[in-house]
Amino acid sequence: MIGVLKGTGVYIPAHVLNNDDLSKMVETNDEWIRERTGVVTRHVIEDETTVFMAAEAAKAAIADAGIMPQEIDLIIVATISSNVILPCTACEVQKEVGAINAACFDMNAACTGFLFACNTAQAYIQSGMYKCVLIIGAESLSNLVDWTDRGTCILFGDGAGAAIMCAEEEAQYVAVTHSDGIKGSALECESRHRKGWEKKLIGDTTYMRMDGQAVFKFAVKKVPEVIEEVLEKAGVQKVEISYYILHQANKRIVESVAKRLKEPIGKFPMNLYEYGNTSSASIPILLDELKKNGTLKRGQKIVMAGFGAGLSWGAAVLTWE
Repeated sequence: MIGVLKGTGVYIPAHVLNNDDLSKMVETNDEWIRERTGVVTRHVIEDETTVFMAAEAAKAAIADAGIMPQEIDLIIVATISSNVILPCTACEVQKEVGAINAACFDMNAACTGFLFACNTAQAYIQSGMYKCVLIIGAESLSNLVDWTDRGTCILFGDGAGAAIMCAEEEAQYVAVTHSDGIKGSALECESRHRKGWEKKLIGDTTYMRMDGQAVFKFAVKKVPEVIEEVLEKAGVQKVEISYYILHQANKRIVESVAKRLKEPIGKFPMNLYEYGNTSSASIPILLDELKKNGTLKRGQKIVMAGFGAGLSWGAAVLTWE
């Protein structure tokens, strides 16, 4: 059995910060941000939480797939920014959607999280352990951003995306993933736990810190390589791929990947101008948008590719159903 992606759903916070809003908070302007990142607006939570957004995206995906919550065997939530540690976000989602038969856990693979969660669901399905998996990427990155740091606050946004993966007899899903912890210092964020029970100071290291140049160089080198690797493993030619669904980190990264693959930029849909970098939520948010506007059609081969902190990166070839 192979898992195929069925229903999709999203939750996007209503509150919007545009580039002009940020120019009142840090030394920047709309032209500078657009030119370097492609981001125009980002959505940020007000009263919402990561759990709330994940549950709302899950409800939408369940409805879109036309299944009952009781049919879900497993819930995986990819997040680095949950508002809860115990119970895990996935268990909270289970409670909210009524998926009473599901096992639940969270995973942290940062911006590669949704892809890693899809691979994990795929492995469970191929083993025969589960048949229907709810996969969610949900992030409240506004809670982790230092809003006085121009290098990071212009990039990130909040949101959640979800998909249902169901077992089918004949389908294709081939994945390749990698990690390099030695270079993990390029993108860091420490836990906000005390470093000793008697201390309560929360320092600057509990906000995201990024070496932008290092992350850019890593992404534009490793993402084309892993896409070429997964295509070779799957026995698929680039001409057979309808779309490359990349993590929405930076317009320049996506354009550079397209150029290195010698593929037309039209095969690389982007929505980061609207949402910014939503980490593990970016790929499912884009998938939902492309499905709802009719861009993705049944039978098309697509590539999903994620990359980010860890450092971790990977890609998967699948047929859209």
